[in-house]
Amino acid sequence: MKVKSGPIAWLQYIALRMAFAVMQMFPIDRNLATAGWIGRLWPRIMPRHRQRAMDNLKAAYGDALSPEHLGGVADRCLESVAMLAVESICLPRLINKFTWSRYIQTRNLDETVELVLSGKGVILVTAHYGSFEVTAHLLAAMGFDVAAIMRPLDNAYLNRFMVQTRRTHGMSLLDKKGASGEAQQVLEDGKLLAFVGDQDAGRKGVFADFFGRPASVYKSIGLLAMVTGRPIVVGYARRLGRGARYEVGVQRVIRREEWDAQADPLRWITQTYTRAIEDFVRQDPTQYWWMHRRWKSQPKSGSAAMPR
Repeated sequence: MKVKSGPIAWLQYIALRMAFAVMQMFPIDRNLATAGWIGRLWPRIMPRHRQRAMDNLKAAYGDALSPEHLGGVADRCLESVAMLAVESICLPRLINKFTWSRYIQTRNLDETVELVLSGKGVILVTAHYGSFEVTAHLLAAMGFDVAAIMRPLDNAYLNRFMVQTRRTHGMSLLDKKGASGEAQQVLEDGKLLAFVGDQDAGRKGVFADFFGRPASVYKSIGLLAMVTGRPIVVGYARRLGRGARYEVGVQRVIRREEWDAQADPLRWITQTYTRAIEDFVRQDPTQYWWMHRRWKSQPKSGSAAMPR
């Protein structure tokens, strides 16, 4: 990926900042309603995105869901992505230690809070699902140190702005390229390290079963857990309706003693958290990013994902 800078990138950044300023003048629920309207227009502007979502949904669910149902899920998926763009701008200012309970309800968080309070560091894994940044905002609002691995934005000026605003609100962002040393240090310092764990890792990734198909997964999460011995918490942040109301929950906690008992710990860890992601996606598939190329890379002939 080539990061863009220069006059054109600067003008794009200024235009976006002006749009951000206008959005801050309105309540977030109104902004989310506008985003939902844009999401409903999306298939008309870029129909290939909806078609890709439909293809992935059909491959994942087969004949279990009718074509009409799949079409509805694909449409809501595009709305969800548009709403996330609004949330990434507005939520950092809204969620803090005094206000988070107005917007967020929690589920199955007790064990995770105990692990965080132990001060030994925790690996957080989520997916391109719902409003996935909300989890980090919640933990930062609770006073915990959170660092997230990110892919830098294409626009250098916008990327710098996003990094600075997240840092202001208690969250550090680490460039995924060359972040292995920093990531290990974050955990050794007893902090939280967050990953979005459903990105295609190419032919060199570990292949895990995801909705019945092999999906390439980066090795870094599993290797980091094995090297540091830190637990992995697989969680989600989903919307409750169309306004700024969210459920932040934990689907699975994976501990060292579990993978130490496996013949191939790396593959087992990868498949286990991938399965946990699938489990929470199935609870509300409308909030998953079905149009992203999750199954782009496939294993060579003779190799396959770990059996479920």
